[in-house]
Amino acid sequence: MAKAGNVEAYISENPFWKEGLIRLRELVLETNLEETIKWGQPTYTLGKKNVLAIGAFKGHFGIWFFNGALLNDPDNMLTNAQQGKTKATRQLRFTSPEDIDEAIVRNHIQQAINNQKMGREVTVDPKREVSIPDELEEFLSNDDELKRRFYDLTPRRQRDYAEYISTARQSKTKQRRLNKIIPMIKSGIGLNDKYQK
Repeated sequence: MAKAGNVEAYISENPFWKEGLIRLRELVLETNLEETIKWGQPTYTLGKKNVLAIGAFKGHFGIWFFNGALLNDPDNMLTNAQQGKTKATRQLRFTSPEDIDEAIVRNHIQQAINNQKMGREVTVDPKREVSIPDELEEFLSNDDELKRRFYDLTPRRQRDYAEYISTARQSKTKQRRLNKIIPMIKSGIGLNDKYQK
């Protein structure tokens, strides 16, 4: 499916969640955030910085905050979509338009705007230690060139490769992934380089 070119198109492409998406959009548009489309999703910015986005998924629709970990959430409404991986982003999820508590949504939106105005952002240590899974470590220890190339990569690229292998559940999947990444590592290419601008 082609990515939507504007917010109206995005909403019309998600008819099951249409009413809820419209309501969330209305609440966001009460603010001074600028509406745009990024990564095919309605995204709202302040001074070219991403503040929040709305979106439809298979089992829910919602609003997520790029620095949501900084939000005060006394009602425990915010969800970390990828526990242990996502440091900053948090979501408010809904399965029906009736689930939307407008006061809570407005409060979270305003907090996110205030944090952005103050320049508050979640910082992630780019030099945090890389945990190499055993399967990848075995390949590195048996191939000096591969090992040298791997450790020549930036810590972020090393982490991407390590997570790619460690998140595979089955050994055959790990093996398939290893076969894919070995030539990339030897070429000095990061796993996600093609997605970077």
